[in-house]
Amino acid sequence: MYAKLGVMEKAQVVFDELPTHSVPSWTALIAGYAQHGKGNEALSCFKEMQDEGHFPNEITFFCALKACTSIGAIGKGEGILVEVSRQGLLRKSTSLCNAVVDMYAKCCMLAKAKESFDELPTRDASSWNSLITGYIDHGLFDKAIDCLGKMQDEGVGPDAVTFVCILKACGHIQALKKGEEIHAEVQRQGLLDKHGMLATTLVYMYAKCGVMAKAQEVQNRL
Repeated sequence: MYAKLGVMEKAQVVFDELPTHSVPSWTALIAGYAQHGKGNEALSCFKEMQDEGHFPNEITFFCALKACTSIGAIGKGEGILVEVSRQGLLRKSTSLCNAVVDMYAKCCMLAKAKESFDELPTRDASSWNSLITGYIDHGLFDKAIDCLGKMQDEGVGPDAVTFVCILKACGHIQALKKGEEIHAEVQRQGLLDKHGMLATTLVYMYAKCGVMAKAQEVQNRL
């Protein structure tokens, strides 16, 4: 509870008072640190857990990879990846696979991100979003937009995060036609009323493309 709420000092106190530690209790603590921007603390716990003789499970590895991503600790991340691969977990867990793609993308290793992405046994919207976000973060907006068509060709439906990312890319390169297509699609799916970030990003896209009347129209709906 404390870890989920981000009250890590309390979570740590309760954890330290436990008569015995287990994989779930260690994982809860590591997850809390990783989710709340304390990557170094998460990785310290990950090491202490193993020093105590506890073996990480799939969720523990996932949280540790996220911690590596948050602080750019690519060396530690690749060390964890070796163990994950040795256990064959990448063949079983889409979440772990996505975490690897995300780690490489956010650590400025797009070639490795794409290589890991291409090797995924299955790809979902989160897999594509990790790659798309990596392209956008590194200014490769055309590649990000191309991903939308490719994921749809694979039968993977974009989610709100995908649409937000692609609209940002459209704004950067003033791809108004593609942005209008996405606007029509999110309206058709009724997503604008459910995800405020989509409407905000639409305003940004239209403004960047110089279509201020449409930007104002969307803004008035917020």
